[in-house]
Amino acid sequence: MTKVKEIQAAIQSLSPDDFTYLRKWMMELDWEQWNQEIEADSNLGKLDFLIDEALIEKAQNKLQEF
Repeated sequence: MTKVKEIQAAIQSLSPDDFTYLRKWMMELDWEQWNQEIEADSNLGKLDFLIDEALIEKAQNKLQEF
């Protein structure tokens, strides 16, 4: 049995409370990793094109407020 299969079997045997706790923990971990990735991309300048696009739109009075 692979490690993932073992983890899946363990998850299926969790109590509802433990499953809820695990799900919340995994969602928080996922968000944390995503935030770190976005921060790293930003620090490397990979998102600078978004600022450039926004500045162009602003100069052309094309920005919309929501």
